[in-house]
Amino acid sequence: MQGLSRKDLFPNFSNNPSVEGDPNLPENSIWDILNPDNENSLKNQLMQLVKDEENQIFIHETANVSVDATIEGPAYIGSRAEIRPGAYIRPFSWICDKAVVGHCSEIKHSILLPEAKAPHFNYVGDSILGMEVNLGAGCKLSNLRNDGRDIIVKDGKTGKKIQESGLRKFGAILGERTQIGCNVVTNPGVILGPNCNVWPNVTVNGVHSEGSIIKD
Repeated sequence: MQGLSRKDLFPNFSNNPSVEGDPNLPENSIWDILNPDNENSLKNQLMQLVKDEENQIFIHETANVSVDATIEGPAYIGSRAEIRPGAYIRPFSWICDKAVVGHCSEIKHSILLPEAKAPHFNYVGDSILGMEVNLGAGCKLSNLRNDGRDIIVKDGKTGKKIQESGLRKFGAILGERTQIGCNVVTNPGVILGPNCNVWPNVTVNGVHSEGSIIKD
């Protein structure tokens, strides 16, 4: 569907598998990378990347990682990434070049593309943050329905079903340069196009197109 492809969401991401430290994202149905059973899943790509590393954790020599951070492998911390005090990196997290995981932020089975930031008291589960995305303090990307059912991708304005995701855990996919206000909660299955702006204290549902301003 238009608006849900890799090129729609991350138009400036080269997606070149030969580039060290960058994941290979699917061209369509971008959430397929979050399916552990997919041949090209985040899990499988990350395992291939860190398989020879002790404890299956790779930390680039130029990364800045606080001694007070907790990292559980398999995990990849890329060049010039910043992992601040109190950060919690859980298994199958891929932190790319210049990305930031800040104080008391928790990342689980997610990708932070180059220069994405989860800097203050954030939860990022089963999600993808595009290049230069910024999460405001206290922002949470929820990844599991209360009833445990698979996540349905829906239109953010009408609530109509777009597609079954086939995933029980699916947080948010945020297009590049999207800005999220403080204390925002995204419900499972949110997809925001590039350059969206979400005001503080909002709960977000569904798919929203490029440049959307979400106030309530």
